[in-house]
Order: sequence, then structure tokens, then C-alpha cells
Amino acid sequence: MATDIEIARAATLRPIRAIAAGLGLAETDIEPHGHFIAKIAAKALPAVAGRDPVAGGGVPAAGGKLILVTAVNPTPAGEGKTTTTVGLADALNRIGRRAVIALREPSLGPVFGRKGGATGGGQAQVLPMEKINLHFTGDFHAITSAHNLLAAMIDNAVHFGTPMATGAAINPRTVTWRRVLDMNDRALRQIVSGMGTGNHPLRETGFDITVASEVMAILCLADDVADLQARLARIRVAKDMAGSPVTAGDIGAAGAMAALLLDAMQPNLVQSIHGSPALIHGGPFANIAHGCNSVIATRTALALGEFAVTEAGFGADLGAEKFAHIKCRSAGLAPAVAVVVATVRALKYHGGMALADLGTADPHAVDRGLEVIARHVENLQSLGLPVAVAINAFSNDRPKEQRQVLAHCRNVLGVAAHLCSHWADGPAGAEELARSVAALADANTEPHAAFTPLYATGTDVYDALTIVATRIHRAAQVTLSPAAQKQLAALRHEGLANLPVCLAKTPYSFTADEKVRGAVFGHDLPIRELRLAAGAGFIVALAGEIATMPGLPKLPSAIGIHLDAQGRIEGLS
Repeated sequence: MATDIEIARAATLRPIRAIAAGLGLAETDIEPHGHFIAKIAAKALPAVAGRDPVAGGGVPAAGGKLILVTAVNPTPAGEGKTTTTVGLADALNRIGRRAVIALREPSLGPVFGRKGGATGGGQAQVLPMEKINLHFTGDFHAITSAHNLLAAMIDNAVHFGTPMATGAAINPRTVTWRRVLDMNDRALRQIVSGMGTGNHPLRETGFDITVASEVMAILCLADDVADLQARLARIRVAKDMAGSPVTAGDIGAAGAMAALLLDAMQPNLVQSIHGSPALIHGGPFANIAHGCNSVIATRTALALGEFAVTEAGFGADLGAEKFAHIKCRSAGLAPAVAVVVATVRALKYHGGMALADLGTADPHAVDRGLEVIARHVENLQSLGLPVAVAINAFSNDRPKEQRQVLAHCRNVLGVAAHLCSHWADGPAGAEELARSVAALADANTEPHAAFTPLYATGTDVYDALTIVATRIHRAAQVTLSPAAQKQLAALRHEGLANLPVCLAKTPYSFTADEKVRGAVFGHDLPIRELRLAAGAGFIVALAGEIATMPGLPKLPSAIGIHLDAQGRIEGLS
């Protein structure tokens, strides 16, 4: 069987100018990065946003409809959410509906770590997969540089005792801004900086992964470059000796950071194996950030297509929840349909089977796993979203178990459910799913009226966190550590406790313990820390042992990546 990279290499790509022209974009509307990648020109974005996606341009319109692809909690076996996102868009285009894909950019951490790349798989990939999975157009490098510029300017201000807005210098013991690196490197989680002659004061700090950076979140939520610079200026980094907050604006870093991010604000245009246009832009993690591609790219996809097919990171309990309460709230978006991706083997794993035994028939494990898919369907319906289920087929699935899952979804949960083979068969393998999704979207004539977030704008963060924990994760309660209680009190004192909550926890379980499988309920959700992301506009609640700098597994994917005799990259997946 051909590998993903072999399938990608065998594909015939169209010049990126042809892909752009198919969207109604002029040559001056794009900035090519080689033959098959381009950025949408900054000057073209306002005009694109006012186009009628159905007529193909000219008259301002409400835009296309947003299709959200999410999934059950991920498992080591893999579910294929990105593959399904690409396959669904390809299938929508196959049946004559104009679809544009909107995805996150891959992070080098998982590419070289446990998860691998993030460009789909088989006949449902976005290309060129090697470039997208590695350096792409340099957006992540720009975000890393902007973040670390602020870190350097903070330390410089501390070194020289530069007075802040109150006239007092920064208190080095209060600096919260860490550095970032787009790589899994556990050795950098906690370090001491300032060592060596003339480099004092010594202080404890550390590194996060770039996709956990508030700068990444800001780039993905900003409306335009003016909003970007304003959000950067609001980033909280420390307190001064008088106890007043210090921001990136006080440091004087926001303008230079915005300059580094100027090109990175432009969405990247590529294509799928079957020629569907794809905008890939931004990439915050969903377990430690809000897990969605940029607002700019999503709005552009909505303006360029009848449907914008996008995804939210990890399972619906993390990705879709944050998509609803952070991205949609910030950008004024409303999905028309949600698609839940599942596999038979994932449901058996959630039903208690060992990873090594997933090829064994066990209808009882499937039954137990169906409680997980039911939970996700119910959660999405509670947001006012019509739901379809995509059962991503694998070659070693047992047809009887596939039928068992489909029957439960259709007859018990009452939702459209389809067996999808887009990995092997391309657009034809997801055609039934595409027809169901299109019908649901057509029937949802007022997505903004139907869409109902679980908590209102301005809700106290503890109340919002409790709502998310009890209604999405089915916890009995939220427990704040003593440190988190003090942080909550400080947020309330400063009048900042009414921002949306970004729950940072393991994606593998409804609990904060990744080893607990299944649709559990009645558990405690322990919050160890609350972090204000003032520029991004949300509060991060860290649950359990979640790390903002992941480590590599014992056998990282990097071990299998190499160049062949022709200088081609092998081993990417």
C-alpha cells in the first residue's frame, strides 16, 4: 500500500495561479511562493471579503456557509479528522457545490513527535505536503520571532531599570512572559536565565511551544493589522515595582512585533490532491490554546466559496467548544453544520479495548464506545448545530461493526451518518456525506439565529468554566487550586474576569486524566492555574498535568524521516 507521501508525490498539481483564478482572484491578488503555494495579497483581502460567493464576485453578501469538522476524543489509532475535512470539501466540489478548505498550519512539534503531519492522508491531502508540514511560508518562524523579541525587550528593560507607565521599573520576579520554540523539547520547560557576568538578575523562566504562544492566538483572532497591533500592545507580561500591570505596549514592543508578523497575516493558498482550494493559516493547539485556523482565512474562505469547510482541533469537547465560545464569539461567525468524525477502532478503544486488540471483533466494546459519540453529538446539538457523523473507514474494519455504528447514529441518535472511504477513494468516498452536509446547511437558513453558545458574553470566568465542565465534560464540579483561587480574585479585582475561558487539558479524555476513557461523568475537574491572555481576549484555565511545552515520545517520528538518494524527503506522514 502506498504511503501518504508516495500518494502525494504521484499527484499532478495545478499551478497556484490556476487555483486562484478558479476562485476569481486576479494575478495581482496573490503573492506566489513557488509554483504551488501563494499568499493572498494584503491589499486584496478587503475586496475579497465583500464578494458574493455564489455569484462569484461583485456584490457584498453575507458570505458562504461554515461547515465545522470535529471528532470524538483522539486515540493512538488515529481518527483522520483533517483527512475527512479535505475529503468532504473535495466531495462537495464533486457534486457541484463550491467548497473552500480552511485549515491550521502544522507545527513541527507533532510532525517530529508523536502525531505526525497535519495535511490529511491518502487521496484526501492538501499539497505540497512536505512544504506545508515543514517550513511552509515561514509564518511560524515569524510568530516565534515576534514572541521572543518581546521576551528580549522585557529582559532588556529589566537590565536597564527602564521606567514603565507608572514611572516604576519592572519587578523581575513578576515576569510571566516565557520564550517559545516550535519543537517538542521537555528540557526547556523550566530554566534559569540571566547567568553569566553582566546578565543579572537571575530568574526562573522556561519555554512553551510556539503554538501555545499568545502571539499565535492573537494572529488567529485579529481582524486586520490594526487589530493585530492593538492586541499585541495589550499583552500582559509582568508587574512593575509599584504593583501595576506591564504590557507589551508599555515595553514599546508591539510595533516591532507587528512588523515581524506583517506577511504572516496573509492567508496561504494551496490545493488538495483533487484540486480543491485550501487556505492554511495559523495553528494554535487545541489542548493548550483555542485550536482554530485564523479568522482572516475563515472569512476569506467564506467569501470565496459557497461553503467554507474548516476544523477545530482534537475532539469536540475541546476544539468545537473553543471554536464556539472563542473564535465564533470574537469573529461573529456561526457554523451551519457540524460533522463528527469517528472510527470503529476509536469507539472500541473508548469502549475499553487495548490498542493491540482493536482488530478483534467485540460488539460490546463498540456499544460502550457509542456512548462517546453520543456525548459529542449531544454537545454539538446543545449549541444549536445540525450534526452529521462521518465514520472514517479503515481496511481492517469489520463491516458488521461499521453497520452497528451507523445504525446507532441513525436510529438512536437520529442524525445522518455515513461510512466514508475518501482516504482510498478520494471525493467519491465522501459523496454521501457531502450530500447530507449540503442538505443540512441548505435547511439551516439562519445559522446565526440557530447557534446558541452555552454561556453569554461577559459571564464570569469561573461560571463559564463551570458551565463548560459540567455541560460539555459532564464533570460534577470544578476545583480551583489555591494559586488559581488567588488568580481568580485578582482577575475580578481588575475587572478582567468576564473574558471567555480557554480550557487547557488533555484531549484524550473528558476528564483531566488522559488514562480515563469513555463517556464518564460526575468527576472533578481540577484547575491548577488561570492565565490572562489579554491580547487574545480569553483566560486560559490549565487543568491537571497539561504541559505548554510537550516532550518527544520514546520513539519520535523524526527517527523515520530522511532524504533519499534523489534528495527527496521520506518518512513524513
